[in-house]
Amino acid sequence: MVVLVLIGFAGGLITGISPCVLPVLPVVFLSGADRRRPYRVVAGLTLIFTAVTLLGTLLLRALPIPADTIRWAGVAVLVVLGIGMIVPRVEDWLEKPFAWLPQRRVDDRRGGFVLGLALGAVYVPCAGPVLAAIAVAGATGRISGSTIALTISFGAGTAIPLLFFAMAGSHLADRLRGFRTRQRPIRIAAGAVVIALAVALTFNVTDVLQRNLPDYTSALNDTVNKAKALAPGQGSALDGCIGDALNGLPAELRHWGPAPPIAGISSWLNSPPLTTPAAYQGKVVLVDFWAYSCINCQRAIPHLEAWDAAYRAAGLEVIGVHTPEYAFEHVAANVAGGARRLHMTYPIALDNDYRTWNNFDNESWPASYLIDATGMVRFVSVGEGDYGATEDQIRALLTDAHPGVDLPPATSVADTTPQSPFQTPETYLGAERAQYFDGSPKLQPGTARYTPSADLQPDTFTLGGTWSVTDESITAGPDATITLSYTADDVYLDVGGTGTITATVAGRTTTYPVAGPPDIYTVLHRPALGQGTLTVALSPGLEAYSFTFG
Repeated sequence: MVVLVLIGFAGGLITGISPCVLPVLPVVFLSGADRRRPYRVVAGLTLIFTAVTLLGTLLLRALPIPADTIRWAGVAVLVVLGIGMIVPRVEDWLEKPFAWLPQRRVDDRRGGFVLGLALGAVYVPCAGPVLAAIAVAGATGRISGSTIALTISFGAGTAIPLLFFAMAGSHLADRLRGFRTRQRPIRIAAGAVVIALAVALTFNVTDVLQRNLPDYTSALNDTVNKAKALAPGQGSALDGCIGDALNGLPAELRHWGPAPPIAGISSWLNSPPLTTPAAYQGKVVLVDFWAYSCINCQRAIPHLEAWDAAYRAAGLEVIGVHTPEYAFEHVAANVAGGARRLHMTYPIALDNDYRTWNNFDNESWPASYLIDATGMVRFVSVGEGDYGATEDQIRALLTDAHPGVDLPPATSVADTTPQSPFQTPETYLGAERAQYFDGSPKLQPGTARYTPSADLQPDTFTLGGTWSVTDESITAGPDATITLSYTADDVYLDVGGTGTITATVAGRTTTYPVAGPPDIYTVLHRPALGQGTLTVALSPGLEAYSFTFG
């Protein structure tokens, strides 16, 4: 925990001097001549920044409001405060709600705190280093002590350089000749800066500025990330094994400590609960993390099925831990239906609360953990492919556990893992992760009519017609289309509802029926890797989540 706090604090310090601070820096710098006001501005900014960063994801998931509502509220407050600095009557109007306080007025010091609150709301996107932890909290419905410690230490770290900037502005104002006699013009100028900031945020001018500035803190961030990776006591002993798998190091059996518990399982499919040590006594266990609408997982499952069938009698126990990526994957009936369609017969544990996922420090779908008969993790495979190496380790551990065991011949299942490094990456359609969207208006929660891009760039998508957008998905309205520029053999669409999807490629049109909970549908099959443009028309009411490729 101490190391985590230090890492969060260092990350906050770096953020406070990075290009991310530029949108709020002018207002912080001109926060006023009162020596106490900078403290109140930074206190308000840090308070709302920390609170929104910590609780914002959970709140926005729970309430039916657009995800950037808090940001727009902050922009609106900035406009009102800016006008108040310029027009005394507006300032008096802003103070009236506090008039009931005996003999008190909303003076500059309190105004500084309110200004800080508004700045904090628009400064929230700077929380990049902690957003991963917050995303997990939002997915699991819980905020852990480590998440709280990380966020608070990050907020404290970012407050220090901001306070320095505010104090520098304050001392500079003190030294300006005739400042007190010219206080009114300076307040008007500061109000104009606040309003200009609000306008810049509205039209994303600050985003353009930040994108075109070199990130002069990238080296510092790399240092912090390396410290986090090497910090003792962070995560479990599996971190090193997972890192080896991700880095493509040679597959070999090693000792990575006792296997974490399979815990917090809401229900089991294909098996009674396997949660006691006796269930695994003397067995080699393969724990595979998957999600039923994940195409990468679907390509891996035939190999797990073959191993289960070939080696179960020799002492292998395959367990599929289903940890959901999307909200619809929390529904047990959807998972059961997906498992039937994939012809899965080995035990499936529904890890809806991410307990087992977190116990293993897992990061990917699919990912397999091979545990020997003594309960030690010996091998990890992350992602698709290299099935032969995994099967070799299964056979070795079974032989170690049961010397003289008569193993069947190695299985023979075609490896359909895509090999091209040029294949289009997984493309999410919901507003939260739609980084490859190209079109107008901006993709954000709500219902709007979209105009397709006339010049679609490679590996991007654009929308046409009416769509209702959420963080996770887009729901088709009248004339709804998706046009995708891709490089792939096969294109899959994760879609649910009842209706049809009509795919058009090079003038050829094919219609596919859709029925039931969201799942993977093939919308294009090519004989070999190639580039092209695909347009998919969805009947009203269908919900689309992502494109994946093969």
